[in-house]
Amino acid sequence: MRRLAAAAALTAAALILTACNDSKGSTPSPVAWTKVDVGAEPVVLTEHGGQLLVGLRDRGAKVVPQLVVLDGDQRKKVTVTPSPQSPYAFEAIWYSIAYDGKRLLALGGAAGGAHSNTRWTVWTGTLDKGLVEHPQTFETFGGQTAGQLFSAVITPSGGALLGSWGGVETGNDASVWLPQGETKWVRQNPAKTALQSTPSLLVGGSYGTTLGEGILLVGSQVRLAPNVVAQEAAIWRSTKLNQGWSRMALPEPGDRSQALTATCTTSCVISGYVDGQLALWQLDEKGSAKRLTSVPSIPVGDKDKLPPPIVDGDRIVQIVAQDNKVKVLTYRDGGWTVQESTGAEGAVADAVLTEGKVYLIAGNALWTTTLS
Repeated sequence: MRRLAAAAALTAAALILTACNDSKGSTPSPVAWTKVDVGAEPVVLTEHGGQLLVGLRDRGAKVVPQLVVLDGDQRKKVTVTPSPQSPYAFEAIWYSIAYDGKRLLALGGAAGGAHSNTRWTVWTGTLDKGLVEHPQTFETFGGQTAGQLFSAVITPSGGALLGSWGGVETGNDASVWLPQGETKWVRQNPAKTALQSTPSLLVGGSYGTTLGEGILLVGSQVRLAPNVVAQEAAIWRSTKLNQGWSRMALPEPGDRSQALTATCTTSCVISGYVDGQLALWQLDEKGSAKRLTSVPSIPVGDKDKLPPPIVDGDRIVQIVAQDNKVKVLTYRDGGWTVQESTGAEGAVADAVLTEGKVYLIAGNALWTTTLS
């Protein structure tokens, strides 16, 4: 009887322990977000060395694009000076702001003209002296063969603007603009490089960031063959600024895929979609790529915005919005955890990690949390 009683007690204890573990594993606690008041609508984030730069849109101000810096408990408003020769600079919306601890390079855009095409503005400066807009000729970013611009980057060899332009042969090429002197920007010729589209392969970039001495550009390639059209997630990388471009199709692309954004240190994590579902890839220091497995099923399409993935030590965090509900997906040791959110809600636009805190633009507001 004593043996039976002891066995029963052990069994009961094991069942209780298992139930507790299952409950803890199946229902992770939600992520609590706290709203950060920055005085206007946040539209883009960037960080360096513990400094968080928040690009703002103040619809009621004389100069719409604004910039603030959050450095610990300190807050500084950066002077943003549009040139009087460029009227669209007053109403520009930030698309991308790059910062390397010293230099600032920013890309703004405002709809204008008879067809409401985006009128691009380029800005440079420092946190101390502020951002100054440098007017460009119409042909620099506009005209019948104009494409889109999407990213400003700063590498150790200099800054660049990334986008697309009417192809040398067909379609659109991926394009790079480099500065000439202090104020002029010049589009570089992509002919006979991996950035050029051909009759059998169309190049489609969507986001760029710095990778070491060079640039990582993510997007998709469309392969054209008789009776075959295949869109595959792809990346392009340079060895140094605009030199030595190469192209790579990302593995396991499914029937239709696109890389949308990326975060790089010495290696990269890339996020996008495959067949309408969230997908992530890792690019190691040697240039080999793999697709992460068992990614939670989250619908992602062409018009959806994904913040860049967050890399925190041995874990990867991807923030998404599903039906305007913010979800935090964490990958560690080959497994995923999905957490709901409290506080933050709405469409997500950008996210960064700095000084152990995550900052997120969601629902046209800035939020912060410390991930457990």
